[in-house]
Amino acid sequence: MTVTEHPPVADTAGLYQQVQQFYAQQMQLLDSGRAEEWAETFTEDGVFAANAHPQPARGRATIAAAVRAASDEYAAKGVQRRHWLGMVSLEQCAEDDLHARCYALVIETPRGGQSVIRASTLCEDRLVRRDGRWLVEERQVTRDDLG
Repeated sequence: MTVTEHPPVADTAGLYQQVQQFYAQQMQLLDSGRAEEWAETFTEDGVFAANAHPQPARGRATIAAAVRAASDEYAAKGVQRRHWLGMVSLEQCAEDDLHARCYALVIETPRGGQSVIRASTLCEDRLVRRDGRWLVEERQVTRDDLG
């Protein structure tokens, strides 16, 4: 997916607000360790791919299991992770189909310790609206340090 493939979104204010709200709710689910609910923000056959992972996670059950394992690992270490998304840009592919691109910072705070930015990433999503709500059909996360 590239920035030049699709024209900019026409109704920027309303659509942009919907997507911002979607991301806010989605990241709060993730950072709260609610893996199964977070996976529900993907389509049933959704894909989560990242250059930090050898293979993409395909399907809600696989995505939920991967997030559950990571959440449990950080909780056991006493580390709180927060994802901060910004610089969101949207391109409309069809009425209920968007390409979203944003930057994401991953912040880690060990219990009793200093917060640190652990990763800076580019997040590219294919968002589709199903039954009145936005879902991720495909997500590609590219960590800047892994290029």
